Amino acid sequence: MSIVKIKDKSFRTFIPEEEIQRRVKAVADRINKDMDGKNPLFLSVLNGSFMFAADLMRYVTIPCEISFVKLASYQGTASTGVVKEIFGINEDLQDRTVIIVEDIVDTGFTMKRMLESLGTRGPKSLHVCTLLLKPDKLQVPLNIEYVAMEIPNDFIVGYGLDYDQQGRNLRDIYTLAE
Repeated sequence: MSIVKIKDKSFRTFIPEEEIQRRVKAVADRINKDMDGKNPLFLSVLNGSFMFAADLMRYVTIPCEISFVKLASYQGTASTGVVKEIFGINEDLQDRTVIIVEDIVDTGFTMKRMLESLGTRGPKSLHVCTLLLKPDKLQVPLNIEYVAMEIPNDFIVGYGLDYDQQGRNLRDIYTLAE
C-alpha cells in the first residue's frame, strides 16, 4: 500500500490498477454480449470518466461510437448539490441506444438529471455504466445496469477522479488516509 499527498490531504491505495482493469474488462464483456448488433453510442461524462471510458472502449469489441458531455456538481471533497451542465451533446440521439459512462454514482442526482435531459432527445434506450457506485449514499432510484465496483461512502481519488482537479493521473484509486 502506498500513500500519496495531494494538496493538504494524504491518500492510501484503495483499489490497485490490476483490479480496476479486471473489473473494467468484466463490464465490457457484459456490454459486448448485451449490446451485440445495436451499435451503441457511449456518452462519457467528463472530466472524471475519461480514463474509465478509454479503457472500457479498448475492451468493447462491438461496433459503437463515443462522445462526451461535461457536467459538474462537485467542489473539493463534497457535492455542491447543484448540477451545472457545462457543455452538451451534439449527436442526434433519436432512436439510438445510448450508454452513459460515468466515473462514480453516489447520490444519483447528477445521473437522474442526465437521464431526464437525454430522455427528451428520443433515444431508443438509455443505459448507465459506472466505474464506481456508492450504494449507501444513493438518494434517488436508478437502474444502473453496468457497475464495475461498489464502494463504501469514502472520498476517493485517482484513475480520473480528482481532489480539486489534482490526482486524476494516478493509476490506482486511493482513499483518504486516516
